[in-house]
Amino acid sequence: MPVSSTRRNLIKLFGSAFFLPFLNPTPASGKAETLHRKEIPASGEMLPVIGMGTWRTFNVGKDPKLRQARTDVLSAFFALGGRLIDCSPMYGSSSDTLGFSLKQIEVPDNLFAADKVWTGDGDATQEQVATQLRKWGIAKFDLMQVHNLVEWRDHLATLTEMKRNGQIRYIGITTSHGRRHSELEQIMAEEKPDFIQLTYNITHRQAEQHLLPLAREKGIAVIANRPYDGGQLIRSLKQSQAVPEWAKAEIECQTWADFLLKFIVSHPAITCAIPATTKVTHLRENMQSGYGPLPNASQRLRMAKHIASI
Repeated sequence: MPVSSTRRNLIKLFGSAFFLPFLNPTPASGKAETLHRKEIPASGEMLPVIGMGTWRTFNVGKDPKLRQARTDVLSAFFALGGRLIDCSPMYGSSSDTLGFSLKQIEVPDNLFAADKVWTGDGDATQEQVATQLRKWGIAKFDLMQVHNLVEWRDHLATLTEMKRNGQIRYIGITTSHGRRHSELEQIMAEEKPDFIQLTYNITHRQAEQHLLPLAREKGIAVIANRPYDGGQLIRSLKQSQAVPEWAKAEIECQTWADFLLKFIVSHPAITCAIPATTKVTHLRENMQSGYGPLPNASQRLRMAKHIASI
């Protein structure tokens, strides 16, 4: 198999002896498997179920050491089969950091670039998209979303026209922290964006009531943000609990990342989850979660009950 430019860069950055074990994660079963992918209903295009968020983690200013560390994380993400990276103008210097890192590793052909419009000026949609493109250092966004429903009518109308003109591939709308679900539900019913993004994890499951069923009905892809509840959830579990043995045996959950992410991406309406991290070791755990068996409905219920009992 030819070695991709990303893999070559990784070997150059880290040295083959250290980093090659990270390039091909081996499922607990020991069998050769493929990273789970799900379909974007609007097109049939397939996306890996594990993407990467940049909220907080890539907001590092111009600190050279921190920028290089994020470049290492980004390199590992692509080498392990990742595609979708999500950012926003709201995330401080994250877009600039992404641009720096993508330039270092050479922008991979399989990048699925997702960003957002976040401005109260409904006439500034195209201007902000252009600004974000410059920061990323790319020619075109795959997905442009209206962040947290801010001025969504004006922005969505402009993004729809930009999609029609071939300037972007998909359009979406986002919310987080379980807010404004009723309004998002109305938008989904009336406008039918290609994507929605919302908070969904094992302790925040409000979206199961209306939004996720509606997304399936309308053929809308769903990105799950805050899969670790901003990091608090997985940190507390790692500090106080072991992964239950039944989860290891039945669905190959070797880590809490496996447990939490497999719960999310096994929901039929979820297209992908976007955990964020600052460390290559944690990135590898996140990507490993996209391999092996996913829980069925009864196992998902047992997982939720287990977390609720802790």
